[in-house]
Amino acid sequence: MAGELFSYQKADQLLNPEREELVPINQVIDLLGLQGNEKVIDLGAGNGYLTIPIAKQTDDRVVAVDVQEEMLVQLADRAVDQGLENIDRMPSGIDYLNFPDNSFQRGVAAFVFYEVDELEKALQEIHRVISEEGRLLIIEWEKSDHEEGPPMDVRLPKEALQEKLEKTGFNIEKGNLNSNIYYLVAEKEKQI
Repeated sequence: MAGELFSYQKADQLLNPEREELVPINQVIDLLGLQGNEKVIDLGAGNGYLTIPIAKQTDDRVVAVDVQEEMLVQLADRAVDQGLENIDRMPSGIDYLNFPDNSFQRGVAAFVFYEVDELEKALQEIHRVISEEGRLLIIEWEKSDHEEGPPMDVRLPKEALQEKLEKTGFNIEKGNLNSNIYYLVAEKEKQI
């Protein structure tokens, strides 16, 4: 069963400067392997903790997808404040993405998969919209006894998520941002 949606009413917590210690933006940018010309999809973008810095690193578009329109409104305000014009917003879940196949060279999904009811369907959709040899960065909570993060019973074990991604057609590199947060870099297998 999926975890509860993070409420837009607590969105300010997502921009707390202390979050940089948990999810270092420079490390995220490095793991995405941005060269500056990629079209990027941010799945579960919220109010843009990652969307804004990613948009500053690419000349192409960044599409922020979130099921809560209130989060996307906050993101739009932040983008205007920072003079960014390359961010598009799409109110949607991630189990159906209204984009053509191979639309994005990069994707990021931070702390979103544990909230998804139909994970396999979502992973298939993401695989469909990521271009050949594209890259998806997933950031999730470890199943550890840290107090921070969602309840233990909704967290996704790294190995289980890796297996699902591999079945979907991704090659995986895994690691940790810290003892409570892991990442998976999923690269789409080249089609023959």
